[in-house]
Amino acid sequence: MVIPTIEQLLEARVHLGHLRSRWNPRMRPYIFMEKDKIHLIDVVKTQRLLEEAAKAVREIARQGRSILYVGTKKQAREIVREMAESVGMPYVTERWLGGMLTNYKTIRRSLMKMESIDRMIRDGTFEKISKKERLQKLREREKLERFLGGIARMQHFPPALLYVVDIVEEAIAVAEAQRLNIPIIAMVDTNADPTQVTFPIPSNDDSTRSIELITGTITAAIREGLEAARAESIAQEKAD
Repeated sequence: MVIPTIEQLLEARVHLGHLRSRWNPRMRPYIFMEKDKIHLIDVVKTQRLLEEAAKAVREIARQGRSILYVGTKKQAREIVREMAESVGMPYVTERWLGGMLTNYKTIRRSLMKMESIDRMIRDGTFEKISKKERLQKLREREKLERFLGGIARMQHFPPALLYVVDIVEEAIAVAEAQRLNIPIIAMVDTNADPTQVTFPIPSNDDSTRSIELITGTITAAIREGLEAARAESIAQEKAD
């Protein structure tokens, strides 16, 4: 498992926090110093906690369980989507819909509606309805895909763990995970409360480079877990 060096963390601007006026006092243990009224994160602690988080996701992936990526802010969307898709994990990169975890039955109905439209397209039913109806259904399908496409193929519900970029931005997702006792790994900036998550990773959650480095490390650990599971399965087959 490869964890970024201190130099790589600094180069990615992981250490740059918010203005002192915006800080959350519970982040005090993870703040190295203040410079020009900006809090700087202690990247030695970031490195250690990132390694702990990476070990946790590796094990969950090895067990074949789902990890839900959440990152809806502009800087995170594309990174989160690409990383999650690269390891076949579900993700949310548009607005978090209230009840996405705690009222999954309602979300599931919307997913079934999307599946129904897809089925109509495949079996030719789509061509038998009016042009106006087709347009309406296509628009509905597009909207559903935008908000729910990332979780449409989630194999296990609830997910075993959430990976979150910016817990202030994703407060609803964090609250729903807490209600269901789902562990959370998250990038936690100096304006956030690290006690809200199971595995806080003190880091700049506004920089694209920082998000890419931290999310990439977590994704690499998931990939290792998936590969370990495949290797174990092959070894078991040979033993049988």
